[in-house]
Order: sequence, then C-alpha cells, then structure tokens
Amino acid sequence: MDHHQRSDHPSNDRIRNAAIIAHVDHGKTTLVDALFRRCGMFRKGQVVAERVMDRMDLERERGITITAKNCAVRWRDTKINIIDTPGHADFGGEVERALSMVDGAIVLVDAAEGPLPQTRFVLGKALKLGLQLILVVNKIDRPDARPAEVVDEVLALLIDLDAHEDQLDLPILYAVGRDGIARSAVDGPEQNLDALLDTIVRAIPPPVADRTQPFRMLVSDLGYADHLGRLAVGKIYSGQVASRDRLTRIGAGAMQSLRVTRIQVYEGVTLVRAESAAAGDIAVLSGLEEIHIGDTICTAEAPLPLPRITVDEPTVSMRFAKNTSPLAGTEGRIVQMSRIRERLRRETLQNVSIEMEDSEHDDSVLVKGRGEFQLAILIETMRREGFELCVGRPQVILRMENGKRMEPIEHLTVDCGDACTGIVTEKLVRRKGHLLGMSNHATGRVQLQFRIPTRGLIGYRPEFLTDTRGTGIMNSYLAGYEPYQGDFTPRPTGSLVCDRSGQAVPYAIFNLEPRGRMFVRPGDPVYAGMIVGEHNRNHDLDVNMCRTKKLTNMRAAGKDDAVTLTPVTPLALEAGLQFIRDDEMVEATPKSLRMRKVTLSAQHRRVMERRQTR
Repeated sequence: MDHHQRSDHPSNDRIRNAAIIAHVDHGKTTLVDALFRRCGMFRKGQVVAERVMDRMDLERERGITITAKNCAVRWRDTKINIIDTPGHADFGGEVERALSMVDGAIVLVDAAEGPLPQTRFVLGKALKLGLQLILVVNKIDRPDARPAEVVDEVLALLIDLDAHEDQLDLPILYAVGRDGIARSAVDGPEQNLDALLDTIVRAIPPPVADRTQPFRMLVSDLGYADHLGRLAVGKIYSGQVASRDRLTRIGAGAMQSLRVTRIQVYEGVTLVRAESAAAGDIAVLSGLEEIHIGDTICTAEAPLPLPRITVDEPTVSMRFAKNTSPLAGTEGRIVQMSRIRERLRRETLQNVSIEMEDSEHDDSVLVKGRGEFQLAILIETMRREGFELCVGRPQVILRMENGKRMEPIEHLTVDCGDACTGIVTEKLVRRKGHLLGMSNHATGRVQLQFRIPTRGLIGYRPEFLTDTRGTGIMNSYLAGYEPYQGDFTPRPTGSLVCDRSGQAVPYAIFNLEPRGRMFVRPGDPVYAGMIVGEHNRNHDLDVNMCRTKKLTNMRAAGKDDAVTLTPVTPLALEAGLQFIRDDEMVEATPKSLRMRKVTLSAQHRRVMERRQTR
C-alpha cells in the first residue's frame, strides 16, 4: 500500500517498521549495534560481539550479511522493528522479502564511495513499494569523505528511478555508525543516535493496522525451533491473534487449518513469548506443520489471501550431483543424492530467490539463483553440514522472446587505479562488455561503467584482481535482458589432468612446474581425472603426479639435492567455480576442495572429443 493512502486507514502509532538497505560494507550491521547500545538493549558492562546481527559463521568470517534478520528496539514510547538486509546483489531476494514487512527504509550510503549498484537495486524496490525513505550518509569521518557530493548523487539516482516529489523530499542525516553518532548537519553538535531514532519515529509512517478487521498475516520468513517446530515470521496486516487460536493457512493452491501454539515477538535480537499480537507488529507464530514464504495466515471465517511475495527471476544455474570420485565418502558424512536433493528442497522453502529442478539426463539437480556468489555460499554451508557433492560450472539462464535468444545483462561498476584502466577495459571488451562512462575524482582512482553479459563476468574476478594488484573493486546489478551478444573464449589456458591415482610426489611437481601453475601440494591424494594445475597452453594435458625419481646404485655430486617448490595457494570455492570449464566440476567435501573432469577416464574423454568433431 502506498504511503500516500495511509491517512485514510487506522494505524498503530506505537510501532514503526523499518529496513536498513545499503551496498556491501557501507556499515548497516555496525549501525544496528550502535542503535542497540543507545536504546539500552545491552546492560552496562555486558560483553557483546561486534556485528551482533551477523549470527552465521560465514557472515562473521566474510564480514557480510547473507540473510535478512529481524530485531526490535524501544525508543521512548515507540517500538521500532528493524530488519538488517544483505548488501550483495546476489542476495536481492532477501531484500525483497524484508521490504514486504516494513513501511519505511533507512538508505545507508558511504560518504566516500557514494551510491553503488546494490544501492540502486534496493532503492528501486523501495520506491515501487512506496516506502518512506531516510537517507543516512555514513562514515563522514573518512579522510576522503565527500558528503555533499554523495547527497547530490543519491538525489540524482532517485530522479533517475522516477521517484515522486514527496520521496525526493526525504530527511538527510550524517553519521559515524561505528561511534554511534548521527547528525542533522555534517558539522552538527550531536554526539549520539537520538537524531536518527527521532527521525525514524517522525518520518516513517506507523503501519496500517485495523484491529476490528479479521486477522491476516503475510508470511515473509521461516524458522525452526527444536521444541516448537516450524516458525512463521511476518507482519500482521489486520486484527489480532492469541495463543490457541484456530486459524487457516492459504497457500499457493490449497487451504489448511492450524492452531497457534505460541506467539513470539522481537525484543532486541531475541524472541520473547507474548500472549497476543496485534495488527502492525511483526510476529512469530508456531504450531504450523506446513508453511511457505508468501502464504497468508487468517481466520477460517474470512479467508482473504494477501498478495504473495514476488521476487526477480534467477539468472544463473549450477548442476549439483553426488560425489563420484575415487575419494567419495572418505571425508563427508552425507553423500547420498537423495539427502542432497532433500537439503536443496529445504533451501528453496526458506530462500525465495532459489529454485531447483531435477535433471532430465542423469541423477543430478539443477539449482537456479541470482548469482554464482549466492550459490557458492549455499555450497559452503552444505560442506559445513557434512555434505559431499560435485558442482558444475555456473551457467547463465537464457530465454526466448519473439523467436530471439535473450541473455541477462549486467550494469558493471569498476573502481580501480588510473594505471589499470587500459588492461581492465581491454579484457572486459573481449568479454562483450561496452564502456558506458568514466569518472575521475582526481584521487588517483577511476570509476568505469560497463554494460556486459552476465556470462562475461563468470570467471573474470580472479583475473581482475591480478590486473589491479588486488586494489580493484567490482560491483554489478541485473540491468535486464538483451539479444545474445555472441561467443567468446572465457579462459585462454587449459588444465593439467592427473592420469592415475596415488599421492602427489615433490619430484613430479618440480618437473611439471614449467608446464603451468600447480594446485596440489606434496602428499595430497590425487586420482585419474583430477585437475592438478593450470596448463600454460590452451589445451588439456594428462600428467603423472605420482612419478618418482629412478634409483640407481651410482652416486654423483648434486644428484640428491632437495627440490624447491613454488608455494601453492589453497583453492577457494569461488576461485574453483570461476576456473572450471563446462566439462569440469568442483568436488566439495567438509575437508577439501578439488577440481575434476566430469568424465574421469582419459580414454573416454578422447572418444567423446572425436565424436564431437565428426
């Protein structure tokens, strides 16, 4: 419902529902920590970890938010429900799900970097829903901060996104989230977050909430508790609910009766039990045997469904299969394809932006998502749960329109040093990229704007980091679909493929180093069909990693010198997914990451190559 129409409806003035949206690393979760401290959610002297909202191990390790999370603070007489959203474009489905529960959004923008691709993506979603926006320019203490220019860039972005006049007249605050400071002016006297909290209460409208109407709630998130079972999280649009009430679930095509066993609401980062919950609040209901995101929970007397949550279509797919290598089952607890399929099915229930379908050709599953990073996080999570599996190369999802083959196109923003501009532009143009613009802030760094097919970015990030000596920043968002741009060679090098099983030997590695870059260390287990290195040439080469030095009974000076090997960088999951070709896979286990050919036998691979050339 548009916020212009709210004055005609009853509202709950004691509640505000707000989401914090921003690009990666602009300080969302750190700001939430400061809000908790200012509102007294932590007792004096309590030891609290940084980024308390990042509860997953992966989130803490990588310093990013992966899933949207709910919390609540109390400011004076008002309860403020806050949703911390991910900042990476691949997790856009989490943002879309979170925005369905709120009436306003705090747009956080770095005072130096300004609005970046994900800022544009989430702003567009918020504007379509008619949410009231609050602009917070964060990190104004940075030496390269340019808050005035960043505000102008955000307003220009809002105009470009067709925001109406009321949305352009948004409150603007300047913050140092790490220190818990928000000011109405850059050099203002404020030394706490009172200005931000007061602005949330004043600017964000209270939720539309008619308690006299029948109970209706839209399920926006799912959870699980050992002693309560499945949990449904969502915003109550009308009416009120109490424990033991009999309700009805309206799904995509069926209705089911249920009884609420417990009601919980958010206080800080924890859930507390409540006897009832009323319209406008975000509640957690238990007692549900089967529930899906987008379902409506309502009374049996007035079964009126709410509009289901819709998210953008997936753009990338990957093939998930059971591990069939000779080392299968030696490092993981769960190896059966049925268990892998069940785990992926559960993921689709909790993550609205992921889809799965069974393969027509073999016993594998095709998983679709927003990007390779989102699917890499899913694989890493499964590894830590004890799964062993093999995954194929990320593939873009093409579609047909009016007889034409269409492919997803990304708007790419590159931030790099002046000296790297030429090589970055050259390589992106080879991948069918088109330079749209260039801006230079006279700081020694240049910002480049490209329009490039999604498949042109798959496998490019390691090359980009090498070309920019690790100083480049690359971000993109889906700009739409365009006719197929043509073929290109994604990787100019081949693979070094092991031809037998055993253990890698230092003598063999030393003699193969001139052939290319090695991926294995001495003593690592290897098998026929395993990729052990990157070949310097553009074709694959079968090699013997188990070759030892021949022994003789002759002694000669210098013959027994110890070999010195080039250090090997441990294989990272994203690097492996970006390296492999269509006929290769990544083998992921709880302890190891390896790359292999889909067809392990060298003889069978040669037969298949001959058939394809005929």
